[in-house]
Amino acid sequence: MEPAQRSWFAWISAGLGLSALLGVLCFHFPELLTSRDFRAVYSEQFARQLLLAGLVVAFLLGTLAILRNRNKRVALVGVGSAALAVLLGGATVHFDSIESTPFSLGLDWFVISLFFSALVFIPIERMLPVRPMSPLRHEWRTDLAYFFMSHVLVQFLLIAVTASTSTVAAFAAFPALKAAIQSLPVWLQFLIAVFVADLAQALLHRAYHNIPWLWRFHAVHHSSRRMDWLAGSRIHLVEIVLTRSAVLLPLVVLGFSAEAINGYVILVGVQAVLAHANLRMDFGWLEYVLVTPRYHHWHHARHADYVDVNYAIHLPLVDMLMGTFRRPPRGQWPEEYGVMKLETVPRGVWAQGLMPFSPRKAYADYVGGNGAAADHGGQGSPSSGASNQ
Repeated sequence: MEPAQRSWFAWISAGLGLSALLGVLCFHFPELLTSRDFRAVYSEQFARQLLLAGLVVAFLLGTLAILRNRNKRVALVGVGSAALAVLLGGATVHFDSIESTPFSLGLDWFVISLFFSALVFIPIERMLPVRPMSPLRHEWRTDLAYFFMSHVLVQFLLIAVTASTSTVAAFAAFPALKAAIQSLPVWLQFLIAVFVADLAQALLHRAYHNIPWLWRFHAVHHSSRRMDWLAGSRIHLVEIVLTRSAVLLPLVVLGFSAEAINGYVILVGVQAVLAHANLRMDFGWLEYVLVTPRYHHWHHARHADYVDVNYAIHLPLVDMLMGTFRRPPRGQWPEEYGVMKLETVPRGVWAQGLMPFSPRKAYADYVGGNGAAADHGGQGSPSSGASNQ
């Protein structure tokens, strides 16, 4: 019988073993499984060393968990995956020069991003949590699946977004404005790009909350009942394409440099994860300057007073200009997260993906069902009189 107590050694082994196996597959099929743009960020030697470290740790921790008779099935997944990775060549796989292909999957982006995000945020969230909870909390598999899809499909999403923005941008020409922006130093272009992009996404974000057919896509993101670094990944693929197109379009039209746009992309990747993190920190006056976890947590609050506020993901100034800025009293955090009408969002990746196209208005198996009160410490729900959140 499996021990009732969870073994972190077993789960870490399983995570690293499976990641190592995916990494070996990336070495075998780099043209198909790795992102061309992301390959330029890291070296082959770095990838091999990271893969080797993952294999060693997966074997050691998995073996220790098995010897201690703790979560043996999970530990065997880690050891077995690592063993298969070694049989497939491990960190010694050789490959020829990578040929150009029109499409590829960002499996390397998924593995490396997951590894470092977990390495940074899991310890921080354990030390300074808003609510103490395990990283393997309720519905973590759902959010990991979203993390997987958004990262692995990154190349397809970038192609779709680039095609849509470039097509529209071709009809817009502002040579004088472009020349003025391009004459600015890169650091100033970056700051302006952050403001422009955040304003564009905040306007679309507010439309998600106020236009019913758009809300059905965005409700997937707000259906998370737990907030942590992984919860921010729960985004419908249609919303990803719409939002990225709306954000990149003004940057392309206005002619910002590639360096400024790349800087913005890095910032949004970091801050979007941070804003959802289960991180209780008092940022004080900085909450008026940058979007912090507490600021964005209240946007996800299952509370009627916060249905239509705090749309920015970078700059609270954007919400101030839109009239949607609300800073809760210092030290206060939401009692509960999620959409106001829980039964309108089903449980699970596939059901949520189909939800916006379904005529159904309620689901028997929905987020927060089957013991939601236990998930949230038995806290009472605020009034669910509002339709959107």
